[in-house]
Amino acid sequence: MGLFRAFLLTVCLVLSLALLASCGGSDATDSQGEGQGGGEGQGESQGSGAPAAAEQGSWQTRASLPTTRSEAAVAELDGKVYVLGGYTEEAIASTLNHVYDPATDAWEELAPMPCGLNHVGVAGYEGKIYAVGGFTGGDKGPVADVYAYDVATDTWEELAFLSAPRGSVAVTELDGRIHAIGGRDTSEADVDTHEVYDPATNTWEELAPLPTARNHVPAVALNGRIHVPGGRFETPEVNTDVHEVYDPVSDSWEEATPLPTPRSGIAGAALSGLVLVLGGEDDVGTFEENEAYDPETDTWTTLAPLPTPRHGFGAVTIGDAVYVPAGAPEKAGGRLGDVLEVFTLS
Repeated sequence: MGLFRAFLLTVCLVLSLALLASCGGSDATDSQGEGQGGGEGQGESQGSGAPAAAEQGSWQTRASLPTTRSEAAVAELDGKVYVLGGYTEEAIASTLNHVYDPATDAWEELAPMPCGLNHVGVAGYEGKIYAVGGFTGGDKGPVADVYAYDVATDTWEELAFLSAPRGSVAVTELDGRIHAIGGRDTSEADVDTHEVYDPATNTWEELAPLPTARNHVPAVALNGRIHVPGGRFETPEVNTDVHEVYDPVSDSWEEATPLPTPRSGIAGAALSGLVLVLGGEDDVGTFEENEAYDPETDTWTTLAPLPTPRHGFGAVTIGDAVYVPAGAPEKAGGRLGDVLEVFTLS
């Protein structure tokens, strides 16, 4: 019996130690699972996942757009923000034309676009907003149409067409000319086409093509050059970090340091000598990233993140602030947004 009791005590001790080890392992696993994060919006909003740091800049929310929009075009002219076309609750290719005045924090509806469009490229120059290309359907049905909105008369006019239809084209103004870069054509293939429009002659001229054909990408003019960072190859499942820069003096392109976070459907703007790239989407969700490129050092910096992660929107600079209206907070435009958020570095 003594030997049997000793055997039972030994078995109980072994079982107790095993149970304690098991509980400790369970706690470690649970703690690790919590640390890897399943917060609200996981799978919809994509972030870097890095610990919060003292990131530069701050955001403010201003008056909401009168109509929820995504895949809308955004331009600046004479210190005001213009939002044109895009998806709305009522139409997949809207003719809406709204202007925001920062001085009054108010929106006003203007003369509608001649043709309902989404993914249209726009730029403001000398009293006019130039609208280039775009889609008439859901991310398809590109057009070669080009229109100009005259702010003084609240009217539209048709201009010389692009050489071929394309939507999701990156558009910017540089030295009084309107550049239209990349996009997708009627076969839904990416194009490397780079054309420039001269308002003085109402003509287009073909320039050195974009080295990496892609779409859903911004074009940002800064210090006499044009930056084209990120974008996608046909679909958001294949985003890219490529960053190419155009020099109009030599009519040539060169590679710069890649975008740290590959994404498409992004907005871009120039601020204080930097190129800002905001938001975007992939096949999982939307991004809050706000990354800035310094051409002097060929490096990127992470800035204060976009408060409302989204894609299908635009950004423009007025003074020392970047205005970021509209956009879809879910991938593929599942929901439409009416938010206007404003970023400053100070």
